[in-house]
Amino acid sequence: MIAQLLKYLSVVTGSMFKFVFGPITGLGMELHIIETITFTIVGMMMSVLILTLAGPVVRNKIIHRLIGKKRKIFSSRNRKAVKIWRSYGMFGVAFLTPLLLTPIGGTLVAVSFGERKIRIISYMFISAVVWSIIITSFFYFLGEEFGVLPTA
Repeated sequence: MIAQLLKYLSVVTGSMFKFVFGPITGLGMELHIIETITFTIVGMMMSVLILTLAGPVVRNKIIHRLIGKKRKIFSSRNRKAVKIWRSYGMFGVAFLTPLLLTPIGGTLVAVSFGERKIRIISYMFISAVVWSIIITSFFYFLGEEFGVLPTA
């Protein structure tokens, strides 16, 4: 029982920080595909909820801790975030969060641009469900064929 809970917690924790870690961890721990999909979604949404509901206070503390007091306003990363936001809005950020951004990064971008909380949560949830199914299915069914996973 405790061993199973630790497996779930590992998938959740991994996907909180980098989405793809959830499916990889679930496969490595031999969880059922549905369990892996479910806990990958839970992990991403925990990051999204914490950062969305805590809002600017947490965002500023994270930015301050990661970047320090002197941070460039016009860095290449900031320019990319602005370009994505102006081109695609919340939909684009939510779509790209599991692939290119992290759950933390995508949520911070959305919060930084002043998007409404309910919109951030709902778009990120839809993105988490769709990408969790796609990425987990890829690893579980096609990973060995594409050489992503070693053959047994």
